[in-house]
Amino acid sequence: MYYNSKFLQNAYVFRKPLEPGLKLAVTLRHMATGATFKQLMFSFRVAENTISRFVPKVLEALIETLKDEVMPPLVEPEHWKEVSDKFQARWNFPHACGALDGKHIPIKAPPKSGSLYHNYKGFFSMILLALADAEYKFIWASVAEYGSASDCQVFNESDLRQLVEEGELGFPDPEPLPGMTENLPYFFLGDDAFPLRTWMMKPYSRTGLGHDERIFNYRLSRARRVVENAFGILANRFRCLLTPCIYKKTESIQSLVLACVMLHNLLRIRNPDDTVADQEDAIHNLIPGAWRDEPTLADANTGRRGGGNFDHNNGKSQRNYLMQYFVSDSGQVAWQEDMIV
Repeated sequence: MYYNSKFLQNAYVFRKPLEPGLKLAVTLRHMATGATFKQLMFSFRVAENTISRFVPKVLEALIETLKDEVMPPLVEPEHWKEVSDKFQARWNFPHACGALDGKHIPIKAPPKSGSLYHNYKGFFSMILLALADAEYKFIWASVAEYGSASDCQVFNESDLRQLVEEGELGFPDPEPLPGMTENLPYFFLGDDAFPLRTWMMKPYSRTGLGHDERIFNYRLSRARRVVENAFGILANRFRCLLTPCIYKKTESIQSLVLACVMLHNLLRIRNPDDTVADQEDAIHNLIPGAWRDEPTLADANTGRRGGGNFDHNNGKSQRNYLMQYFVSDSGQVAWQEDMIV
């Protein structure tokens, strides 16, 4: 039988595909260190253009594989009730279903994007808006907005706001606070950038605060610290978020950030390490966590308050009710007076 030797030579020119474990190792190194594809090329002996093709696919696979385990949709009242119970047990803030905040993810300016991605800090970015639970895990996250937007703008255009406003988020029915009889809705915790509603509690303006308002602000800021710590731990573990993303497609940037969020939650579930997070001493003074000594993500808040026209009478009444609760025998904590001196 006759064989064409040239055909036989060409039949075996294809290289063996890269092992899935190698692709995952390259991707994780990129996420953890922020190393560029060129740097990874020398570390793993894989061509730069090959890395640039498979990393986005590995990120998408991580999200798809982990999302049901580490960030399932919370649509049932019992799920939100569990989140709220942990806020009460750990941070002494009842009916809180998560703390909301936004951070800038630095990127390289996309072609022909003008100033859409240029933020008030002076660099180009996309905004990661996320909701954290009492244990520094992310319940919900969205990264799709221009860096020139504010926290409030991003939230206003999110599906989270639409669901909570329409009553479709699955919050439990209003219930009394511990030791009280009047029903009170469940809510998120936000800062000045967000609207004041029955489903969103935020601090009083810092000007002209009385004693009770200062107590409320302390209690709220103590509970809201979870989302600051969650972002700090996230950036401490995944340094790729601290340098401008090298991807050309904004979809790939979204995949990178969401994959980091998924892995952050996975680590919090399987091996929680609170040594990086803020601590409190025996008398509840704040001990800054190790993440505060490292570079972190920039706030997405432009400094503009979300009050004024956003304030709602029902939200104001509810905040006042909570304020009175926190200075009552039923709702106060023993150390709160020492924290406002």
